Amino acid sequence: MNLFRILGDLSHLASILILIRTIKATDSIDGISFKTQALYVIIFFTRYLDLLTFQHISIYNSLMKLFFIGSSLYIVILLQRSKAIQPIAYREMIMADTFKVQYLLGGSLIMALLFNYKFSFFEILWSFSIWLESVAILPQLFMLSKSGKSKSLTIHYIFALGIYRTLYIPNWIWRYFVEGKVDKLAVISGIVQTLIYSDFFYIYYKKVIKGSNLQLPQ
Repeated sequence: MNLFRILGDLSHLASILILIRTIKATDSIDGISFKTQALYVIIFFTRYLDLLTFQHISIYNSLMKLFFIGSSLYIVILLQRSKAIQPIAYREMIMADTFKVQYLLGGSLIMALLFNYKFSFFEILWSFSIWLESVAILPQLFMLSKSGKSKSLTIHYIFALGIYRTLYIPNWIWRYFVEGKVDKLAVISGIVQTLIYSDFFYIYYKKVIKGSNLQLPQ
């Protein structure tokens, strides 16, 4: 553990809490990608199957894993529940959420089969989750780009997720120089994910920090 890892985890937690709190407080699902949230459920379930083996690294590590699994499921349940409470908003969300996630799932599986540390069930699923997380935000970003506008909820949520991934880069550098460890798959997929967020960071700076009325690019 180091400061960058802790700050990254806190930013990840913040992104999830922002999303849950705002959905519950406003009863609004406008601008949220159901497909991205469903992908996160798959990511956390496939990555944290080691919980079933009871080989825990630490209480902190295990609690974080349980939180990410539980919170990702809860978000999907909240979105699905809106189908009965807000049928029009739910239908609009589904109609706007048109990114073909089968390409992300298929591509991540191929990468996991080709690049893994051990050709075993748990290791392939772990690698699959790493590659899938690097692109899971694409349906959400595509949805924003398609609409050309966004609620503050979605903007702040994506920004917090982006900070989480960005902070993992100095975390990897720290681990390499201090601990002599480097996780090549996590580093490569993390860099890919950060690059995906890079354009959004510029939009966030112009739209939120500088207060510009800039529309999202289409």
